Amino acid sequence: MKQARFFQYLQYEKRFSPHTLIAYKKDLGQFFDFLDQTYEITEPAEISHTHIRSWIVDLMEKGNVARSINRKLSCLKSFFKFLRKHGEIKANPMLKVVPPKTGKRLPVFVNEKNMSLLFEQVDFGEGFPAVRDRLILEMLYCTGMRRSELAGVKVADVDLSTFQVKVFGKRQKERLIPVARHLVSLIEKYLAERRAAFPDNGGTILLLNNKGEAISTSSVYTIVKRYLSFVTTVEQRSPHVLRHSFATHLSNNGADLNAIKELLGHSSLAATQVYTHNSIEQLKKSYQQAHPKAKLPLEP
Repeated sequence: MKQARFFQYLQYEKRFSPHTLIAYKKDLGQFFDFLDQTYEITEPAEISHTHIRSWIVDLMEKGNVARSINRKLSCLKSFFKFLRKHGEIKANPMLKVVPPKTGKRLPVFVNEKNMSLLFEQVDFGEGFPAVRDRLILEMLYCTGMRRSELAGVKVADVDLSTFQVKVFGKRQKERLIPVARHLVSLIEKYLAERRAAFPDNGGTILLLNNKGEAISTSSVYTIVKRYLSFVTTVEQRSPHVLRHSFATHLSNNGADLNAIKELLGHSSLAATQVYTHNSIEQLKKSYQQAHPKAKLPLEP
């Protein structure tokens, strides 16, 4: 019952996405299974920080990485905070739990040259599927939106006259993103192809699959992975890589960090600062331009 109320709270008050809710339910279920099997504990009031630390050790022994464990601990942190707020427990055991340290991981991105190759040299073909696939890639790279946000964009959310698109991000937080002129032209072309392919479809969702239904996030992932394989060898070829590329290229070309934060829909600047990293090419360029010894000729 307590868990059910917790998930209702996350869904209706905190406005968590379905994807996050599924992950939290899995994590919390895994935690209580461990407590039941190891300590025969089923009630939250019986749980101490020692039990949580024991679970962390168990997860590590099973090969879970620190980043994965910390995501699970985020679930527990929210759960016990909820219980404490509603008087279900006397103390929050998570306050005495130190999460495993994670190394700072730089975002994976595709360089500007390869992104140009994708849009200038890859043959997308003609017809509805081809135009849609290109639009998916262009919108992800040119707006930086998440794939769930892209799949949820409605026709009415795109204002071609003011060159902007309305996006609903995490917890239904709304933001407006500028749209480049070439992207407006591509959207107009896509809408024409869509009307020709599905003349009786009056659906509100912008992007459709080959059956005329709202496209799924898994289909977006498959499309992106297929086309990125033509121009890059990076291991990750997901829609999020295009989001990383969007932010990295903006940062590399001098965009204000606060502006990038707003475009990405980040709640804090700390999440955006990871994009201030430099590529090795940029570091070499800066070194050549600034260091007094860098331009000296090779000694014979």
